[in-house]
Formats: sequence, C-alpha cells, structure tokens
Amino acid sequence: MSERELHLNINILHSGFHVGAWRVPQSDPNAFIDVGHYVRTAQIAERGKLDAVFLADVPSFAERPEYRPYPALEPTIILATVAAHTSQIGVIGTASTSFNDPYNIARRFGSLDLASNGRAGWNIVTTADPGAARNFGLDAAIAHHERYERAAEFADVVTRLWDSWEDGALVADKASGRFVDVGRVHAIDHAGKHFQVRGPLNVPRSRQGRPVLVQAGGSEDGRELAARHAEAIFSVALTQEDALAFAADVTARAKALGRARGPLFLPGLATLIGSTEAEVKRREDELWDVFPLEFGLQRIAGTFQIDPARLSYDEPLPDDIEIPKDGGHTFAQATLAVARSEGLTVREILRRLGTGGGHRFIAATPEVLADDIEAWFLSGAADGFNLMPDVLPDGLEVFVDHVVPLLQRKGIFRTEYRGDTLRDHFGLSRTESALRR
Repeated sequence: MSERELHLNINILHSGFHVGAWRVPQSDPNAFIDVGHYVRTAQIAERGKLDAVFLADVPSFAERPEYRPYPALEPTIILATVAAHTSQIGVIGTASTSFNDPYNIARRFGSLDLASNGRAGWNIVTTADPGAARNFGLDAAIAHHERYERAAEFADVVTRLWDSWEDGALVADKASGRFVDVGRVHAIDHAGKHFQVRGPLNVPRSRQGRPVLVQAGGSEDGRELAARHAEAIFSVALTQEDALAFAADVTARAKALGRARGPLFLPGLATLIGSTEAEVKRREDELWDVFPLEFGLQRIAGTFQIDPARLSYDEPLPDDIEIPKDGGHTFAQATLAVARSEGLTVREILRRLGTGGGHRFIAATPEVLADDIEAWFLSGAADGFNLMPDVLPDGLEVFVDHVVPLLQRKGIFRTEYRGDTLRDHFGLSRTESALRR
C-alpha cells in the first residue's frame, strides 16, 4: 500500500446517476423513497471498503418530476438507518445553511455521529434553488455573497457547538452520582451578523470528536468557505489540469488561514461499466434509448439560467452565453469549458457529461476505469472520488466486484478498513475541543 491512500465515496442518487436509470429492467422506480434501497447500496459499498455513503439534498419539489426520481427523503433519516445496518462505512449528509439554524444542524449531525459511533460527516451547501427559498418564506434565493457570508458564520457556530463539550465531560459515574462535569461544558455566547446562539449543545462529543466537514462549491466564495472549514471537498473537475489548479488554489488559501493541511479533493465521477467495449456500448445505448432529450435540453438551459428555446440539440451553445451571477457557478463553468474546448453541440454535451449533469462521466471497462482513477490519483489531481454509478445498485456492485480489486492490486486502495470512524477512513486526526479551558 502506498503512503497516500485513495478515498472513494458512493453518492447514492436514487436509481442512479443517469436520467434513464429508473426505466431499465434492473432498477426500482420507487428506490427514491425506499430506505431499504439506500441500506442495500451502502452494504455493497461497505463490502468494497469504500470510505462513505454521500447523500445530496434539495429541500423542494423537483422542477420537472415527470422525467425522473428526485431527492425526496431527508438525508439524516436515511443515514441513521444506514448506520444501523452497517458497521464501518461513513455517512455524509447534505444540509443547507440557507434554510436551517446552526443549533439544529449541530444537534442533528452530532446525534448522527453518536448513532453511527463516529462515522458522520456534514456536507455544507448554501442552496440557490428558488423553489426551496419559497418553501422557507422567501420570494427568491438569498444573494450569492450573502449566502456564503451566512454559511461561513453558520459553520463557525456549528463547530463551536460541537466543541462546547470537552472530552470526559460526560462522567456517568454511578458510585459518585455525578453525571456531567458542568465545568467542562461551555456556552459559546455567539453574537454575529446572522446568528445569536448561547449554547452549549445538549449532545456530547463522539468517538471521532466531531463530524467531518465536507463542502461542495467552486465559486470564489465557495473556495473561501472550503479553505476555512472543509476537511473534504466534493468538487467538479472535467480535466486533470482543472483539478490540479483548483486543489492548489484552495490548499494555498487554507494554509494562508493557518491550517496545517488542506482538505481532501474528491471530484464527482459518474461511471458506466461493461466487461467489454461492446458491453459498454450496449449498456450505454440501453440508457440513452430511455433518456428524454427534452429534459436534457432543459437541464442545460437551467444550468445557464436561459430560455430552453435558445438551445438547439445539434448546435453549439450560443456565443453570448454567460456564467450565472447568482448560483450554479461550478457546474456552469465546467460545462461551458468542456463545450467550448471540444466544440460540442448540446446533444454531444449530454453524451459527454452523461445526461448533462456537469460531472466527469466515464463509460468504460473495469481496466480502463481503474487506470483512469490511478492516473488522476498519482498526478495529485484527486485524493479520490465521489462515485455516481449509472444505475443503482448494480452499477456499484460491478465497481466493487471488478474495479476495486484492480485498485487494490495497484496498491492505492485499502483491502481492509484501518479504523471505525470516518476520520480514520479519511486519514484525519480526531478533533479536540477548541473551547477547552
């Protein structure tokens, strides 16, 4: 095993990453509301010694639900169930700083961390979705810079609440009758622009100290938030050059803030695997046969916040297309860059990005996929990947049974877990309470 270790999460996107996944024979259309589906997928991932299960979240009804399943169940509810049916794999859930309060999130993920015996992580997002904003009493999404300003303060408060208990504060000594050492539990007395929180948290620390902080977002404000707080980043990178530049930038920012090390960089990687090139093509054709092209066109239009009528399947993106000013920067930048550099039409963008989702998409045999992962890892472009199989759970099962052994033989991926917490899996130290007195 090399000194540096590859990290792999499974991003469980209901029936799978591909928009047509729910329509193929091997998938379950009701998987998006079946907690058992998430448990079965997580158990396959744990069999493959993957680091963690990752769940995205959008707190609103899908804009075009007629085309595909969508994130519906609240992530920590799913992950608590997953944790009860697994023993080692990490559980990372997304929760928005735009439509929550710090105390609730600190308590929710602190509880998940204890319920999972130290395997929890929180993915920090700011949520630019107008539909979600209207569900929480707003007429529109909060402006981009204000969202990230709020998120930075939000994350500060959450981590201080997790640290409000020192190790050993929970005494639980039957003989003396002393339950909590109140001298080792501290109010945080936070008074900021967006929040006022007295504290302390009512949940003690877990085996790993506190949940791992994960971040997703590549805008200027997103990079600053990641540099300050993130221990791992779910990033978007379509080329090694882009990935290296992004990692170097965020790492430099983190070190400038006094952090000893930068975060782990885990780009999204959508996969479609076949035993031969012919099998890859057959599987790909099967999915594209049930892919609604009109949805793809609307998805790309939504990425750039333009009228779908401006797009044509067999034409390139319009010359005057721009990156949206308020939200969606990361996917828009990645999509526009690959479309311009390769001269792609809208139809080709959909195929190139595996239905236009913005993340890198590989349709290949296990050997080709393993070599690609190794190349990105050894170059330093990625510390690992957030995997998004085309169809779940069988796309993950193929990865675990046929790609993981190749990565293990290359000496870059574990054959056994070396610990029981998510921090153990990510090679992160256990955190100490910053409020210790």
